[in-house]
Amino acid sequence: MNRRSFLAQSLAATAAASFSRAGTGSKLAIGLDHFSVRATGWKAADHINYAASLKLNTIFLSELGVFENFEEGYLKSLKEQAHRVDLQIYVGTGSVCESSNTWKTANGTGAEHLAHTIRVAKMLGSPVARCYLGNQKDRSTDGGIDKHIENTIKAIKANQSLAEAEGIKIAIENHAGDMQSHELKALIDAAGKGYVGANIDPGNAVWALEEPLKHLEILGPLTICSSVRDSMLWEDEKGAVVVQWTAIGEGLVDFKAYAKRFAELAPGVPLQVETISGFARPFEHQKDEFWKIFPNHRDTDMFKAWLAMAKRGKKIDSFKAPDGPGKKDAEIAYQKGECERSFAWLRANA
Repeated sequence: MNRRSFLAQSLAATAAASFSRAGTGSKLAIGLDHFSVRATGWKAADHINYAASLKLNTIFLSELGVFENFEEGYLKSLKEQAHRVDLQIYVGTGSVCESSNTWKTANGTGAEHLAHTIRVAKMLGSPVARCYLGNQKDRSTDGGIDKHIENTIKAIKANQSLAEAEGIKIAIENHAGDMQSHELKALIDAAGKGYVGANIDPGNAVWALEEPLKHLEILGPLTICSSVRDSMLWEDEKGAVVVQWTAIGEGLVDFKAYAKRFAELAPGVPLQVETISGFARPFEHQKDEFWKIFPNHRDTDMFKAWLAMAKRGKKIDSFKAPDGPGKKDAEIAYQKGECERSFAWLRANA
């Protein structure tokens, strides 16, 4: 058995062992991306406890800032804590692209930061080390997104030997509208599918003017990790499309079909909820200058499907916690409500 087959079977076995905790006989493992409840300010142990209280299968600690330190003893204690409550830990970090506007110079080099994440993932028993390129602003820079893709590939390839030796796959997310599905697929193909896969995010796909089910068809076979939420789209009075992310089941994505196809294309990979709701973003596609960052997308079936979503959508209210001493508590309650309704919907419908 080669390493790729071993890793795929290990992912499937981990998820299969925990299906009973997802509830209602779902064929999918369900998990929490900790960013869903970011207002809490919790550290890793708190997120593990919260995920366990919801009887989930996985906890995705998607940023390294949730760890109190990176000492072996501390990380071992988190792994044991998760094991006691039957949770599989997934680990992630942010950008590993040094040319991205999201890059943090304090992290050293992209290759060094990714290596650090791989080692943390190994100590916590995570099958993946998630990272990303940047965000949509990178598409507007000199050299466009291609330059940043090249730099991301360099950071990944520098860690091939380490990832393979540790049995960790590198998961690259389509993040905040940075890459479209065909671009991320090309990145993974260039870096090497044997040790690199996708962290699929259907909400971020919408920010890249892609329809989530079509996006899934392209990246699903490469998917090894996920961060999922729903989206509402509508047209404003000027003709722009407005996007607001929502709890699963409250937007326009056919998540029953999405979950079914996800299980077929990425068997053993959990659906990990990352709700980031409450604010709306306009996309002024009706203006010619808008297309400078997506020069070859305007006449595609993918864009037409995205636009059709907006034709079906309706305006929804944004959320802003009232100022005052209860503001943080209101934000926490809102964020918990968004992700917990998502879990309830998936358990009842997926």
